[in-house]
Amino acid sequence: MSLADYDELDKRIIELLCRSSQGSYRQLAKQLEVHPTTLIQRVKNLESRGVICGYRASIDYMKLGFDYMGLVSIYADNVMTVQDEIAQIPQVISVFDVTGESDCVAWIACLNRDEFSDVVKEINKIPDVKKTNTSVILNIKKDPFAYIPPILGER
Repeated sequence: MSLADYDELDKRIIELLCRSSQGSYRQLAKQLEVHPTTLIQRVKNLESRGVICGYRASIDYMKLGFDYMGLVSIYADNVMTVQDEIAQIPQVISVFDVTGESDCVAWIACLNRDEFSDVVKEINKIPDVKKTNTSVILNIKKDPFAYIPPILGER
């Protein structure tokens, strides 16, 4: 599937739900100038196609006290197994399968320096992890969870 497989209404629905999924179908339909039944059918279709994967609150983890965040570049032999194990660590926000020098990158969030150190050490203890290189996140200038793709052709 590609972006071309979705019509203008689908794209507008996706953009609206990316901005905020709060509100009733009636309220959202009014904003889109469509009948609520049409909106419900379109949303259900987008969900069944796997485009909409769920709804959740956008959380500022740093305001909750997760002041120690980092990106851990991981060099490994059995990459798929290593990625699966890293994904099970509770402090891991995301695991990225990447190209380049490292084999994958883990984004971690911790409450304090000791926990941060323990998580990096836990990653290094995983069999097949050869080495890691950790970058501490000082600030987040653009939240990846707030990303809204330019699906309507806007820049």
